[in-house]
Amino acid sequence: MTDTIEPQVDDEPIPRDDRSTVRRVVWFVAIVVLLLLVRGFVVEPVRVHGNSMEPTLPAGAVLVIDKVTLHARDPRRGDVIVTNDPRTGELIVKRVVATAGDSVGIENGLLIVNGRTVAENYVDNHDMDGFYFGPDTVPPGHVFLLGDNRAESVDSRAFGPVAVGSIEGRVLMRIWPIG
Repeated sequence: MTDTIEPQVDDEPIPRDDRSTVRRVVWFVAIVVLLLLVRGFVVEPVRVHGNSMEPTLPAGAVLVIDKVTLHARDPRRGDVIVTNDPRTGELIVKRVVATAGDSVGIENGLLIVNGRTVAENYVDNHDMDGFYFGPDTVPPGHVFLLGDNRAESVDSRAFGPVAVGSIEGRVLMRIWPIG
């Protein structure tokens, strides 16, 4: 005679504590997936590297960028945006100073768009006396970007106008440092 082992069939329901744990895990996974989708397609935190946007945005500042409204409207002059540096691929933060069809230049450190001097109280023009650039015309589907710390910024003066489609997002707010 051979001994056989019969599989035991549990007809008992899953205990209430186990169902609660499963429910918590499912909620956690759903929240993580939702946050990843929001970060990928709606808003995203980014950190400012370097001082090219000082005094507006100090090095190390943490920003929240809006990825949705770029599809609703093209960037406008004055928008602060995040894009990839065409030379390195790294994320950079810059200000849109001219859009498609605009003539843009710098005369004695002052921004000139379409023949008019632009008042920019947020710009650090220290060491910009005697600096001249352009004028250049921004091609269709592009924007011209400058950093607010013009003497230190590597921007469209170095790498040219940037395609609107390469913009990652528009800066919504600074969340660090507070103030």
